[in-house]
Amino acid sequence: MKRLLVLSIAIIALLAQAQNKPYITKVYDFMPAPGQFVNNTPLYEAGEPLDSIMARASRAICGYTTITTDEIEMPDGSIITVNDTTITAKPGMISLGSFGGYVVFGFDHPVVNVEGEYDLQIFGNGFQANNTTTSGGSSEPGIVMVSRDVNGNGVPDDPWYELAGSEYNNPKTQKHFTITYYKPDDSQFGPLGNGQFYDQYIRWTCNSVDSLQEGYIRKNSFHNQSYWPQWVEGETLTFEGTKLPCNAVDQSGVGNYWVQSFYDWGYVDNRSDEHYGYGTNASNIAPENLNKGFKIDWAVDDDGNPKVLKKIDFVKVYCAMLQDCGWIGEESTEVCGAVDLHPDAVPMPEPGDVDGDGNVTAADITSLYNYLLNGDETYLSTSDVDGDGVITSADITFIYNILLGNN
Repeated sequence: MKRLLVLSIAIIALLAQAQNKPYITKVYDFMPAPGQFVNNTPLYEAGEPLDSIMARASRAICGYTTITTDEIEMPDGSIITVNDTTITAKPGMISLGSFGGYVVFGFDHPVVNVEGEYDLQIFGNGFQANNTTTSGGSSEPGIVMVSRDVNGNGVPDDPWYELAGSEYNNPKTQKHFTITYYKPDDSQFGPLGNGQFYDQYIRWTCNSVDSLQEGYIRKNSFHNQSYWPQWVEGETLTFEGTKLPCNAVDQSGVGNYWVQSFYDWGYVDNRSDEHYGYGTNASNIAPENLNKGFKIDWAVDDDGNPKVLKKIDFVKVYCAMLQDCGWIGEESTEVCGAVDLHPDAVPMPEPGDVDGDGNVTAADITSLYNYLLNGDETYLSTSDVDGDGVITSADITFIYNILLGNN
């Protein structure tokens, strides 16, 4: 009872500090690529439809609490002892599978780009190897994409922009990488004994320019369920995105000690989040090996040109790795929740946001037409969107260019 009371007080206190909830409030889409945790994290039950899987993914990564107490009971029933210190408790975890698997989520408000600051923290389950001098451990990097609700329909169907991390310009990074996975006949791949593998389980083909163009997701004895997302209809799954260079090395030389090197910055599930209170060894990790967060300022378009975004409405994370690590299995990005690091920040006025609703949409064009054609001065003060001192059809053209991504 004491734990629940303290937890409730902490949640109330957090919400009182911020009008906007700092944590994820909605999952819009979830499509893992094949992998050993698929149908397991989150759990799939036979016959479940897509909306049920979406609900499970939402329960896994939505929410966030700040807690001060001796012991807390987590959603899975486990107890964490924190010695009367304040920790941030991530809600749960989903696995995105191999390259391309993704999740799309959002908050109850736009995330504002605060100049010079980290805007988002997206949690994974990366950790440092026991040898603290090694800049690596478990690192399964996922790329972050962001989008504005340009058309104002509340759905993530607008242009996406990559947050360019440290490896964006690495010559071994492949842009527009495409991979297709082929559904296996699971009746041919029964349970495995300890230490056994199916080396040729789920076939894939890709457009790689520097390595094999086909291969397999292996099946291991640790996870005997199907690795193919069971709610998906069809015989193939195709994904496209930026593929990062392989980062895993078998340091033992005999296949029993794999270390995945950290990238410098800009990826989910790449470095430890233990400085956020999730884990027990934060004091043993060098500060440079911790995940610091994500900046909207890193956004680039498909051609690599910087994209100025004053705020974003949707976030997409996808697995950017295609590598098998022996008995550990394929690299697969895990997502364990996210927070807006300044939920009450107010964005600078958006050029073209005539009606002041926080988005540049077709409704702003209508407002300008109402002034030009009917003399409606409701939004007179914001109608000179191109800043030339007069309100003309050129202001309408200016908004069209914004909607087309040209401004």
